[in-house]
Amino acid sequence: MPRVKRGVGHLKKRNNLMKRVKGFDLGRKNLLKLAKTADTKAGAHAYRDRRLKKRTMRQIWQVRINAAVRMFDLSYSKFTGMMKTKEVGVNRKVLAEIAEHHPDIFKKIVEFVK
Repeated sequence: MPRVKRGVGHLKKRNNLMKRVKGFDLGRKNLLKLAKTADTKAGAHAYRDRRLKKRTMRQIWQVRINAAVRMFDLSYSKFTGMMKTKEVGVNRKVLAEIAEHHPDIFKKIVEFVK
């Protein structure tokens, strides 16, 4: 069996890893063993947090809608209940956007729902 020298492949793999961990703290940016674990963990956290981001954004929209609805003497839960009974098909993201940037339109939505 002929001998296989792995210099080029190893260097390419290592350089790609080092590009990914550039800017990490301490030895995690320049020591191979530490860089490998740091890269793996960073990928795991990124994967998890892409899902958490959706959860967090929904919570933020709910808080914004609640704050806007409180001016009309309503709670968030009562408002969403009324929205369902009137069959208004506007999602939380759009409602939060309208409440923040277009309060006059939001007022009309609340009046319609009441």
